Amino acid sequence: MNRINKALAQDKKLISIYFTAGYPKLKDTTEVIKRLAKAGTDVIEIGLPYSDPLADGPVIQRSSEQALTNGMSTKVLFEQLQGIREEVNIALIVMGYFNAMLQFGVENFCKECQAIGIDGIIMPDLPIDIYERDYKSIFENHNLKFIPLITPETSATRIKTIDALGDSFVYMVSSSSTTGGEKGFGEEAMSYFKRISDLNLKNKLMVGFGIKDAISFEQASKYTSGCIIGSEFIRRLTKEGLDGIDPFIKSLKSS
Repeated sequence: MNRINKALAQDKKLISIYFTAGYPKLKDTTEVIKRLAKAGTDVIEIGLPYSDPLADGPVIQRSSEQALTNGMSTKVLFEQLQGIREEVNIALIVMGYFNAMLQFGVENFCKECQAIGIDGIIMPDLPIDIYERDYKSIFENHNLKFIPLITPETSATRIKTIDALGDSFVYMVSSSSTTGGEKGFGEEAMSYFKRISDLNLKNKLMVGFGIKDAISFEQASKYTSGCIIGSEFIRRLTKEGLDGIDPFIKSLKSS
């Protein structure tokens, strides 16, 4: 069983952390992964920095800019991740933008991911229709889960189409804005979470965008399998360094 599905099968609310590869320093990538795993993170999203990250807010954009300046690239990331499976056994997902994957070559990208031990890929700008038509077989041949995204504006019909094509979890974007929004969730967001939960999809649900602390984690995970935290983690990483990783993960578990 894929490690993502193993994580989702647990009777707990999952903590998924996004971080930008090559940030704060180029060689920090594997150390961040190891510390996150040791702290009790369930899933790690390794962000491949891109020069025009449309879905990312200013915090992640700045980390991407710094990572690129540091020298991070697709090739460098794959080199850094060689042997990572000797260090950690939790679910690892690469999150990036399709242009970087296309430049590297989709088949080659997936082949490298499989060789390293990556479990899934998130590409916010790869439409599910194009994925199904052109790339689904490639992903499946390399045992990679494609994680689709939905927003509050995604129709129920479209969500069911997306759900039918997936086989792990659906990434619920909590709002239509970029990452790193305001603290906590209001009635509208909570209604959205419940509405999607009530569709009884075959895939599990994970919420991302706007989760910053134990309170917002508890809110967002009420109707889902867990939460994805990116901007707030990077803020803490920027401010506190690697030593702040363990306290941050532990803080999410206590309201």
